Amino acid sequence: MVEHTGETKNERLTRNVSELLQELRVAQAGVQILFGFLLTVVFTDEFHEASGFEKSVHLTAVLLTVCSTVLLTAPAAWHRLLFRTGNRERILTVGNRSVLVGLGCLAAAITTTVALIAKVVFGPIAMMVLGVVSGVLFLVMWFVVPKMIDHNGD
Repeated sequence: MVEHTGETKNERLTRNVSELLQELRVAQAGVQILFGFLLTVVFTDEFHEASGFEKSVHLTAVLLTVCSTVLLTAPAAWHRLLFRTGNRERILTVGNRSVLVGLGCLAAAITTTVALIAKVVFGPIAMMVLGVVSGVLFLVMWFVVPKMIDHNGD
């Protein structure tokens, strides 16, 4: 069946998988940089002097980054393992959900990291303010604005 774009269903699915994998490359770079930063922090003298609360917030950021890494790399692994099974449409559907949750984890990890840095440098009030500002920026730019764009396109 040829759609109005001139692509067959298989061509469209192939293009959509390629686009998804390309988008993942962009997101994965941010995850890798954040993960590297978070891993190196624990080997500093200053980290050993951090409070239990600060260490807990750091570990939360690390775990959110791990979740993001898993969720953002899963569609590439699925594609590689299943590319000849005729499951492209299912890979796209489940992969899209995985990417959205992975982006949410990435936003939470970055927000947590910014909040932790603000706490260490300026104290708990800065932690709250910058944590909220960072979280709201991600929420608005990644999730609200696309809904507005989609709504205005109707």
